[in-house]
This record gives sequence, structure tokens and C-alpha cells, in this order.
Amino acid sequence: MRYNRARMQQKKLWQIKPINEEAKDLSKDLKVSPLLANILINRNIENKQDGLYFLNPRLTELKDPTLMPGVSDAIPRVQQAISNKEKITIYGDYDVDGITSTTILLRLFKLYDCDVDFYIPHRVDEGYGLKTEAIKQIAENGTKLLITVDCGITCPEEVEFAKSLGVDVIITDHHQPAETLPLAVAIVHPSPYEPTEKTPCAGAMVAFKLAWAIANSYKTSEKVDQTTREFLIDATIFAAMGTVADVIELKGENRVICKFGLEQLGLSELPGIKALIDAAGITETKINSQHIGFGLAPMLNAAGRMGHARLAVELLTSDNEIRSIRIAEYLKKQNTQRRKHEQDIFKNACELVTALGFDHPDRKTLVLASDSWHRGVIGIVSSRLVDKYHRPTILINTANGKGCGSGRSIEGFNILGGITACSEHLVQFGGHDMAAGITIDTEKINDFAEAFEQYAQENLNEQKTQAKLNIDALCSIDDFNHHVIRELELLSPFGYGNPKPIFASKGVRTIAKPRKVGAKGNHLQLSIADNSGSIKCVGFNMSGLEKKIIESDFFHIAYEPKINNFNGNSNIEFILTDIQFD
Repeated sequence: MRYNRARMQQKKLWQIKPINEEAKDLSKDLKVSPLLANILINRNIENKQDGLYFLNPRLTELKDPTLMPGVSDAIPRVQQAISNKEKITIYGDYDVDGITSTTILLRLFKLYDCDVDFYIPHRVDEGYGLKTEAIKQIAENGTKLLITVDCGITCPEEVEFAKSLGVDVIITDHHQPAETLPLAVAIVHPSPYEPTEKTPCAGAMVAFKLAWAIANSYKTSEKVDQTTREFLIDATIFAAMGTVADVIELKGENRVICKFGLEQLGLSELPGIKALIDAAGITETKINSQHIGFGLAPMLNAAGRMGHARLAVELLTSDNEIRSIRIAEYLKKQNTQRRKHEQDIFKNACELVTALGFDHPDRKTLVLASDSWHRGVIGIVSSRLVDKYHRPTILINTANGKGCGSGRSIEGFNILGGITACSEHLVQFGGHDMAAGITIDTEKINDFAEAFEQYAQENLNEQKTQAKLNIDALCSIDDFNHHVIRELELLSPFGYGNPKPIFASKGVRTIAKPRKVGAKGNHLQLSIADNSGSIKCVGFNMSGLEKKIIESDFFHIAYEPKINNFNGNSNIEFILTDIQFD
């Protein structure tokens, strides 16, 4: 029986947001365009007060750090360690959130001239979280206070082991707690005892709140001293980086810290930050969340994926300009190597999808394995496969006779729930709704894959597996001018929970032959028009649509409007997100 393989990469369902009558009033109240007001309402910002708070976030809107559960319990033990000159060790994680969390507390304790060290586990050799062998080594090196960042909430046995060695533990974490909480000196966590209805925060935000509270506990007047103030400003940079990189919802305090931290990032004089920005090739002084997500974060992550994350922490805490430049250049090379691995694995995985018949439209999941895939990269490739096939995906490295897998999901399917339902085939697993990791005996991979697919068949309907594109408004070309596009920047920083606005125009036509551009000719440049005007567009990786565009009288586009300042000229253009034909 023949079937259309292209159905797996199906046409995206455009979900166009409605026009709200209330937008006119909100537009007048906020003194913004009706278009921006309509976007705000569709993002549940419906009145003047909420609009002002969203469009003009201020640091003064951050809540008192002692309101975070566990902060007040942690301060006395930290003060004791500082007073008695006890050795303190920060135990972090190898991703950007863990690296920036570690950096915040490490810089804080260096500010107080403490005997402080840090420990980051090796991604491949040790894996995530507290490990007894590491704790033993930390204790032997004289540590009396161990502070975890971005981990520890699910490690009661390891905390007990630390206590048996005479090491007190303070946990700072943001992950979902297990049923049994560790008996630590303090647990600094947004909600350690029950699921919270509030917007979750990154581990770096938790570390920032603790550092802020500790700094406040030592101030002798209403305000902290100038040196501490400068430290706290720098700390917002690292909190912002951790928040963006960990794909945390950019609402409430997360939006405030990111707005301010991003502003400071472009102004920073820290040697490590400047070296990282230069190595990433970022020339703009105004740095946005996309610069972090696609430039800075991958370089920091490369340290943990391809080698050891200690170098990334050293970079962010270094005062040595030459050493910072050398580390940043090394991380750049590591990231280039990571990209090569990623491309090779992605290509190989796509070939496997076809060879195994997993591109059949009735297939609900992708579970693939190989002994040649780098363990530090399979999570990224899983995300790319989800983008391409819109199916929950798990990639498994089978080197050394043991399978280590990393999975990513689609909206509406709890991948951890699916893995839990098939856990009889697993050695170990963990994660959350959208991402998870597994350990499995290689001979059980096929059984697990079948069970996982069966679970998805029963719990994942066709509607959820259709790729969707959220459109903020249906517009005409002349709806966009320089003022409107600059005004849309008030919505930034963009990220999870607050995506860049995407617009659509229907019934457009080409007014010149499209051109293939780029080194490989895989991008498309075209000029289009509707009844209101004309504009130039760029469609990245859309060169395959050239013939169909030429043959079509009319078509529909989804896009991000942008001001292009090339060669001193300021022109509006559309960056195409999708093209659809009747």
C-alpha cells in the first residue's frame, strides 16, 4: 500500500488570533497602536495596569528575596560559614542554567573573601545531580557547607551521605520535588512542598534571590554598598542568561530580570562576558534573548556537552582578560565541533526514520538508537527531529553496552508520563512534561519503543500531532511602518511564553522572479505585493518553493516584520516563517 511520506511533515495549521474590540480602548490607555494593543489582549494583558507593567518592567517590581521559600532558613548557616571561614563548595549542573547559577554564588562568596570552590559533574561520566563519589571527594577536601544550584531537590540519600561526612547541605533548585524531600539545612525552592500555580523560574533566578538576600543581610544602611550593588547588577546578567537558556516562561519576575539583565549584558565590562560576546561574533550593543539562545548559550553549553563545564564557570568568573579570550575561543571551537556532531546525527536519524518506516503518517513516536551518537548532543537532535516530524522523540546512545537516551515532546503530550508508563523496560528515568532522560539495557530498546508507541497511540490524537503556527494578526503589507515595528519591540524580551509576534497576509503575489540566495542557494528572496503595497521578503531554507511560487497566481505568507539597516539604509522587510498555497 502506497502512502504519502510528506504527510509526516504536514502543512502547518495556522491559528490566527482574533481581533478584539477592546483593543481600541487599551490602545488609547497605553498610547500604543491598536495592533500592539490587540497582541497584548491576546496574550492575556487586558487592562492599563497590566499593560504598563508588561511594557515597562522595572527591577523595583522584583519581590523581596526572603519571600522565596527557604531563603530565610539558609541565611544563618551561610553567615556562620562566612564568619568561621569554613570552606564552601557550590555544586552545580553542566547546562547554562547550572553554570550561571554556580557563577552567581561563586562570585558572591569571593566578594566576601570566602574559602569557596565549585563542583560541576561531567555530563557523560557522572550525569545529572548529586553523586556520592563527588560528595566524598568534596568532604575530603575540607568542605563544611555544600550549596547545590539547579539540582539536589530529588537527592535525599545523597544529602544524608553528606551529613554523615560532616557536611551541611543547602539546596537551591527549581525542578519538581520528589515525594520525599532531602533533610537539608534549608531548601531554597519556589515551591518545595506542593506544585505552584505561579510562573516557574530558573535555577539561576533561585540562586540570584539567595545571593540578593545574603547581600541584604550584611548591609549597614538602607542600601547595599557600591561594590555589592555592582555584584548584584552583574548577577542579573547571569540570571537572565540562565532563564533564557533554560526556556523558562518570560512572565512576571522572569520578564523583569531578563529585561534588565539583557540591557546590562551589552554594557558589561566583565572580561568573561566581553570575551564570550566577541567569540560569538555579536557586534550589536543591544543584546536580545535570541543572541543568548543562538549565540552565547550554545557556546557555554558546548563546554558541558563536548568536554567539561568547569571551563564555562571559569570564564564567567575570571578577572583575567587574556585567559577569558583563550577560554572563549576554545568554547567557540567546541561549539563548532558540537554543531558538526549535531548535523551528522540529525542526518543519520532522518535516514533511520525513513529506513524503519517511522515516517508513516500513522506513526506517533520516534525512538531511535545508535552506538555512534555523542551523548552530549542527542538532546539537541531530538528537539530538531520534533521540529521536523512533530512527534515525541527519544534518541539513545548505545555505546558501552548501556543505552542512555534523551527525549523531547510536543505540546499536549507528557513525555515523562509516557516513559513512566513503560518504565518496566528501563533501568532509570527522569524529567518533566516536555523533556526527559532514560537509561536502558540495549536488548530492551525495541520492547520499550513498542510500548512507548502503544502508549502514544492511546494518548496522542491526530489533532495534537498536527504542527501548528500561532499567528498574532492577519495584516496587509501597509500595516507595517518603521514606527509600528519599533513599537513591537516593546514586547521584548522574547522567548517561551512571550514569542516574537508572527503575522500573516493572504492573497499576495510575486512582482519579480524569486531568487535563490545563500552560499548553498537554499534561501529564497522575493518581492511581493497585495492591494495595499509591496515589500521584499526573505525565506530561509525555502528555495524548494521557488517553482511553486512562480506557478501560483496568489499565495499566503506568515512572517516577522523587520527593519534592515544594511549599508546605512533603513528598509522594512518580512522574514518568512511559512508559505501556503490554495
